[in-house]
Amino acid sequence: MIEIKTKEEIAKMKAAGKIVAEVLAVLRKLVKPGISTLELDKEAEKIIRARGATPCFLGYGGFPGSICASINEEVVHGIPREDRILKEGDIISIDTGARFDGFCGDAAVTVGVGRVSDTAKRLMDLTKKSLDLGLKRVKEGVHLGDVSNAVETFALLNNLGIVREYCGHGIGRNLHEEPAIPNYGKKGSGPVLKAGYALAIEPMLNAGKDGVETLADGWTVVTKDRMPSAHFEHTVIVTENGFEITTIL
Repeated sequence: MIEIKTKEEIAKMKAAGKIVAEVLAVLRKLVKPGISTLELDKEAEKIIRARGATPCFLGYGGFPGSICASINEEVVHGIPREDRILKEGDIISIDTGARFDGFCGDAAVTVGVGRVSDTAKRLMDLTKKSLDLGLKRVKEGVHLGDVSNAVETFALLNNLGIVREYCGHGIGRNLHEEPAIPNYGKKGSGPVLKAGYALAIEPMLNAGKDGVETLADGWTVVTKDRMPSAHFEHTVIVTENGFEITTIL
């Protein structure tokens, strides 16, 4: 697990995170019926490069976009495409990352396209709440399993499916660092958090059951029951008394 020790390193993490936050703020406003996911991707890359950063996702493992754009039953890793046009009632999960001066930021939001169903709105609201509850457990001396357990407990209480095949992660000089941060776990388990640890915490919850599968493109992950899925994520740095979010304006 990477430890961000110096003031200079913390400043670089914050700078990378701020760029990610700026991208997501702009894309949220652009989400509307008729726009393509490729248009969103191009805007994200434009903003990231204009800030002197590089897109973490572009080319990562061969991924062709600067964002993951996952619509409705798509959980993660949706490929931005010119022919994927958003329509009224869709929900879209936008995940993106930026590398600035050697450090990374990573965050995700799920946004409704126009008016969405009560089921979709509930899913988005509760998934965002699960992230908030997970974050509230973050501070020095806490086991990482306590964070995971907070997300799992809330999801189960609200009868939401938990994506178990994909999870959060450490972050810093690399987009993905140890440890893995599942959205389920036992209290008192896992590594003990220390001030300076950098984490990307990202609940992915489904309106239906847990199960997911990958489509033929080799990237796009969808729910097996084709019920909608939502995804929220922040990059945080652990402090003695809690945490500091880097991916926020």
